[in-house]
Amino acid sequence: MAVMVALSSLLVIVFIIIVLYMLSVPLLARSPSTNRKYPPLPVDKLEEEMNRRMADDNKLFREEFNALPVCPIQASCDAASKEENKEKNRYVNILPCKAFPQLISKPELITHAFTRATRPTKEFFIAGPKEETLNDFWRMIWEQNTATIVMVTNLKERKECKCAQYWPDQGCWTYGNIRVSVEDMMILVDYTIRKFCIQQKPQRLVTQFHFTSWPDFGVPFTPIGMLKFLKKVKTYNPQYAGPIVVHCSAGVGRTGTFIVIDAMLDMMGAERKVDVFGFVTRIRAQRCQMVQTDMQYVFIFQALLEHYLYGDTELEVTSLESHLNKLYAPLPGAGCGGLEAEFKKLTSIKIQNDKMRTGNLPANMKKNRVLQIIPYEFNRVIIPVKRGEENTDYINASFIDGYRQKDSYMACQGPLQHTIEDFWRMIWEWRSCSIVTLTELEERGQEKCAQYWSSDGVMVCGDMSIELKREEESESYTVRDLLVTNNRENKSRAVRQFHFHGWPEVGIPSDGKGMINIIAAVQKQQQQSGNHPITVHCSAGAGRTGTFCALSTVLERVKAEGILDVFQTVKSLRLQRPHMVQTLEQYEFCYKVVQEYIDAFSDYANFK
Repeated sequence: MAVMVALSSLLVIVFIIIVLYMLSVPLLARSPSTNRKYPPLPVDKLEEEMNRRMADDNKLFREEFNALPVCPIQASCDAASKEENKEKNRYVNILPCKAFPQLISKPELITHAFTRATRPTKEFFIAGPKEETLNDFWRMIWEQNTATIVMVTNLKERKECKCAQYWPDQGCWTYGNIRVSVEDMMILVDYTIRKFCIQQKPQRLVTQFHFTSWPDFGVPFTPIGMLKFLKKVKTYNPQYAGPIVVHCSAGVGRTGTFIVIDAMLDMMGAERKVDVFGFVTRIRAQRCQMVQTDMQYVFIFQALLEHYLYGDTELEVTSLESHLNKLYAPLPGAGCGGLEAEFKKLTSIKIQNDKMRTGNLPANMKKNRVLQIIPYEFNRVIIPVKRGEENTDYINASFIDGYRQKDSYMACQGPLQHTIEDFWRMIWEWRSCSIVTLTELEERGQEKCAQYWSSDGVMVCGDMSIELKREEESESYTVRDLLVTNNRENKSRAVRQFHFHGWPEVGIPSDGKGMINIIAAVQKQQQQSGNHPITVHCSAGAGRTGTFCALSTVLERVKAEGILDVFQTVKSLRLQRPHMVQTLEQYEFCYKVVQEYIDAFSDYANFK
């Protein structure tokens, strides 16, 4: 009997050693045999192959996704199917595999499946916790010495609970015998960073990176935000820490997509090839349904191509000067400098004319100042339909994301005489309290913007009345305080207009100081008025408007993080509205203003 006990103990120890060894070995996608239908792709063939597979409405991508194995045998999920564990699983058809148990002090608590990643560092990838598993969740964090949590779901989506909130909004909550408090929080446009202090004995810091721009069963609009997010996670996770915990709701779709992008970026750097099909096949053997939809599968490739084509363009503020020196140096064999080559990459982004349906309707064409600059459907600003009048919900304006929040700006053209009423209906509907005007009413003998405010007295536009209450000149811009009244609702609001002078239709301002000052003034006004969308316009609503939005976003990040990315900021703007930052001169101006801001940072400490 004693021999049997000793033998059983030995087998348990051997099993634990084997599991721990498996966890310590990096899992790189092995190159399969050459006759596999979907072999690894060399990175220099990635764009060509993507274009081929995306033809005919992603036909070949769908075929490839449908060829993936669906799920390992159900017997591998026996432990999760036990009666005492059923309540701990969010979805009955998505269970952790027995081959990869969760290594916590009570091994029967196996709600969260383990999947190995591409690096020696161990990583847990789990389903979003339920109310019943919050104590288990934090016990796992403590026992595994986790310092980083990656959350790729929102708490609620389409009125459905996707994940229990496992942290306090304020103060301190206790989960089992672990106390958790939020020490710091930073909300950004695509993700939120929360720093937790967790206490048992002794206390530890845990950072949660919460990606908020990923719709359930969908994909983000662009991979830019996800790549920045992933870089931030990898940069901040300490070397000494235990596994990173990654979760969405079910722990398969978005979680799997995140894992594969991370793994393939590593493979791209190490081997100059990617094996998405092979890697998804392998992680599906460890957890059912990893990468849940063909859209998510395509998004993986889009993220990899984005990284391959453009690389990492983020800069520390301390390296901007040396980076500019490189950009101004001629590129061998290119026939132009680095700055011009960088801008050419931006101009190669295709304008999607087929996604401008409403702006191109015959009834709306006359409302556009420039026919090449029309808002896309997905982010156009919609205004209320006027009673009894069709096609009155259109205005040439686009919602634009900022540094901290989505739809921070309404980028629009300077109103035409017959669209002034629409302009004010937009201001009222979206509660905009700040207007940035970047054009003169007339330039080089041509009207660039109809005067939509009163010089004195009251201007009436349909149901709206606009009264000038105060006008004040500063060095580079005029501030006008306007009282806007909706006569139908019998309500009034204060709106402040910042009218920038000295920006010619062709060219750029003589220096960046005025732009820095007006951005600071607008940000201050926003804090005082509730952070509703900032209305920004020039004449067509693209060149100068885009440059202002780019600078405002870049400078806010410089202030908060000491990091800038002019290229990707402008690229993101151009994906949201055609021709944003229209010329090489305007693009160069963005860099110059940022450099000027950094050089005189102490003088602009009021930029908040």
